[in-house]
Amino acid sequence: MAELVYRPVIGAARTLFKALDLKIDTQGSEHIPKTGGAVLVSNHISYLDFIFTGLAALPQKRLVRFMAKESVFRHKVSGPLMRGMKHIPVDRKQGEEAYAHALASLRSGEIVGVFPEATISESFTLKSFKSGAARLAQEAGVPLIPMALWGTQRLWTKGRPRNLKRNHVPVTIRVGEPVEAPTDQYAGAITRRLRERVQELLEAAQRAYPVRPKDASDTWWVPAHLGGTAPTAAEVREKS
Repeated sequence: MAELVYRPVIGAARTLFKALDLKIDTQGSEHIPKTGGAVLVSNHISYLDFIFTGLAALPQKRLVRFMAKESVFRHKVSGPLMRGMKHIPVDRKQGEEAYAHALASLRSGEIVGVFPEATISESFTLKSFKSGAARLAQEAGVPLIPMALWGTQRLWTKGRPRNLKRNHVPVTIRVGEPVEAPTDQYAGAITRRLRERVQELLEAAQRAYPVRPKDASDTWWVPAHLGGTAPTAAEVREKS
């Protein structure tokens, strides 16, 4: 049933991206296993990240089941689609139910997508990672697949209007080699190693990104440490 819903959604996304003339550069998809369970872990800078994370798995003919806020499943439009694609609702007050659901999916051979920062990073830098992805991988006996996205924040991110015009926005995706999650290691240590790997991939994606801001008014999507005007992590914390 999931594929009856998932495949048309993928087709619609690809049609939209083609209409927008997005320049999507993906490297490393071969690191996503063709069979068996895995936890796909990405940074989070846009409301559209789950779509691009899922696209990275398509060359391996894999569909990703994402953990997403329970409120998305209550929406009259997105709810039926999310359930039909076998995504996993996360109620932060009852996190153990979502954890058990994700664990069952992994053990049945699915790829589960996780954004361990939990929320969009408004500074476009990596926030701290929650350890749930590492614990899932440990308990299910599956690898963690790190990846990084760059450019998606220019399309639709927190605090900015959507920009779904035909303006040739590049999106860079980098997928890294699996990170093992042995049960004899602390989940916190595995999470730190995973975050370091995602950071390396993010920096690689930023270096490969083919465009720079057009002018001073276009620097909002570049992190402060790279010379842009995005708020620093400290400024975001002060604001919240």
